[in-house]
This record gives sequence, C-alpha cells and structure tokens, in this order.
Amino acid sequence: MATNIFEEVQIGNLQLKNRISMAPMTRARNFDGIPNDENALYYAQRSGAGLIITEGTAISNTAKGVLHIPGLYTKEQVEGWKKVTKAVHEKGSLIFTQLWHVGRVSHTSNQPEGKAPVGVSDIQAANSYAWGYDENGKEGFVISSKPRALSTDEVKEVVNDFANAAKNAIEAGFDGVEIHGANGYLIEQFLNPFVNNRIDEYGGNIESRSRFLLEVVDATIAAVGHEKVGIRLTPYGGLNELPHYDEIEETYEYLAKELKKRNVVYIHLMDQKTKGSHALPEGFLERFRSWYDGVIILAGGMDREKSEDLINAGTIDIAGFGEPFISNPDLVERLQNNWELTPPDRDLHYGLGSHGYTDWKKYDEVLV
Repeated sequence: MATNIFEEVQIGNLQLKNRISMAPMTRARNFDGIPNDENALYYAQRSGAGLIITEGTAISNTAKGVLHIPGLYTKEQVEGWKKVTKAVHEKGSLIFTQLWHVGRVSHTSNQPEGKAPVGVSDIQAANSYAWGYDENGKEGFVISSKPRALSTDEVKEVVNDFANAAKNAIEAGFDGVEIHGANGYLIEQFLNPFVNNRIDEYGGNIESRSRFLLEVVDATIAAVGHEKVGIRLTPYGGLNELPHYDEIEETYEYLAKELKKRNVVYIHLMDQKTKGSHALPEGFLERFRSWYDGVIILAGGMDREKSEDLINAGTIDIAGFGEPFISNPDLVERLQNNWELTPPDRDLHYGLGSHGYTDWKKYDEVLV
C-alpha cells in the first residue's frame, strides 16, 4: 500500500503532520544576528511542512561566513529565536535549527577584529566565496580568506561550542538541532584528506578524520539528548572545493554505522547535483539505507513523484525541499494539489528586508 506523504505520521521520535521537511537555507536577514518578528513570520508562513529546519545558525562569533546570519551563542539570540519557535509551533509544525561552523569558507570581514578564519588546515578555498565586505566596504560575494589551522585544543573548544549552541536551541524552544556536516564547511573539511593534512588525532585515516564529527555529535547528545540531535551530510558532494577521494564510500559507511550506534534522530542527506556539483551515484541511497536503518531525510532536486517513489521504496522517510519553499510559502498545499510552483528569484535570496522574503504570495493570492 502506497504511503500518503501528506498524512500525519510518527517517524522515530518525530511526530509530524506530513513527511515533508523544509530544508535549511541561508537568507541573511539578521543585521545584528538576533532573530526578529520578520523571521518569525517567514517560518510561520512555511509551516505547512511537518518539519522545518532553519537556516544555518552560527555557534560562535568565529563560525560565520555570511553577513547577517543568526546565531545561538548569546542570550539575546536565544530570546529572538523564541519568537520563531512559538510562531511555528502555533501552526502545528516541528522546528529544528541547523548548527553551523563554516571553517575556511569565510572572510576576514566576517571574523572578529578582521582576523583570519579558522579551518582544519591552512589550505585556502581560493575559488570559493563567502558573503562579506570587499576592500571598498561594499557588501557581496568575496573570495574566502586564507585560514589559520585550529590547534588541537581549539578543535575541542569548537566541539563545546556546538554543544552550548544546542543547549541554547532547546532553551529557545526548538524541538531539536541539526549539525551541519555538509557542503564543504568545517565538519566536512575534517573528513576530506585533501584538505585535512593534520598530524594530530584528527588527521590521518578514516576514523581519525571522522573523530571531530563524532565528538560534535557525542557532545551535542550529552547536552540535549539523542532524540533531539540530527545531522546533515553530503556524500560525494564537492561544494567549496572539496575534491573526491578514494575512500568516500568507506567513510560514509563508517559514519552511517557510528551514527546508528548513537541513535541520532535523523540523518539528512543532500544530493548536490542541483547546486551544480556532483550527484549521488546510482545505488548509493540504497547502500546507505543498508548501513543505517534510522530516519533518513533527502533533499536536492526533489518533487512529489520522486519523494513518493523513494518513501514507498523505504529508501528514505522524509522528503526535504529547499529553494521551492522560498517562493512558495504554501509549497505543501501546492504539491498536494499539483498546483504550479512560483519560480524563485536568486537575486533576492540574500538581503536585509521583506522583499523576496515574506512577500511571496500563496497560490490563491497569485490567482487574484
């Protein structure tokens, strides 16, 4: 019998009104890093999704690679997020926040006192962009600055930053947190042997390169409980200059099995093909399912038919939609009724203000 992805369902520890998730998307709408009424409205408008995962949220003042993103490391930020979680809960959706450290994909203008960003090593992402200020003080895309390698002790401090941000998230009313282990940011930089040239306990073989990710997961679970901790991964991705390496499949098999032991609430996989990067290889999702029998979310190029096929096959449990949610606040209703989608305008993805943020119309408003 086919699964109705629009019906209420209990999946693992998640009680959802449907099997659709709003994937995390950076929108750069927080001038001071503190969530506000406009952010609460934005997420409330899109709470047709059973699960909302917020934009990447900085775990510290050195974690940022984009101007105007929210954080979860001050009391003021916690209070601001309470507006968002309250607004979403009133609409009957669950909401997780994505905890983010960009590592080397940053710029000196994003960092305290204009210092170099920190990374797994001092290897620069010389063809990758942060969103910062250029030499003339103009805001926009800027080449990522040369990073400084974290010391071993500093790596452990970053692990604690993730755990502390998770505690703050629960205080702010979130149902859980998603650790950002994807898209070429700090955690994935540790996994990649072409960027991770460390000679301490965090570099070398698969187990050592995976140590940072698993320490972050363990510390976060210790802080808030396994039922409130998910993680996002991008196997075979290549964003932000992470080359493919021979042990990709072996690495993600190891991670899947280790995360299964830890009973995380979900693993959120992203297929980066729609981001102009590498697609997941044929059969990889099925192999990943054989390694991990917990809740799997898949995002990247999803539509109703693909979502239903993969869910009915048991390959995934929840379908994640990103960019379509930006310009279609009522995306779930549109998918359910096979209504036409409004295309996004990428020039409006980043920026301060409501235009291109909270002023997208629902389907019945478009028809007027």
